[in-house]
Amino acid sequence: MPRPTAAQLTYGSCTVIFSTLAMLLLSQTSSGVGIAIISVSALALGLLVAMTVPLPRTRVVAMQKPAREQTHGQPQPQPQPQTAEEPVPVAATGSSTAA
Repeated sequence: MPRPTAAQLTYGSCTVIFSTLAMLLLSQTSSGVGIAIISVSALALGLLVAMTVPLPRTRVVAMQKPAREQTHGQPQPQPQPQTAEEPVPVAATGSSTAA
């Protein structure tokens, strides 16, 4: 299981703190059972927020096709096969007479 990122820890902690305060102030409960229910629900909400924070994406380069092979609905022209040219004889360099 990967470690949580700094953003996940921050968002989760802030959610727990602020949702606990808001629910306690809005409900005006003073019983132990009410405070326990609010605390557990705030922790669950903080965990939900921390787990839904988007993780950094990894780049997958090897799985993509090269740009020239990608077709967007149009056929690509096929490259013409290269024919080998015949070698051309060259006179020897450095000599003043040609044979």
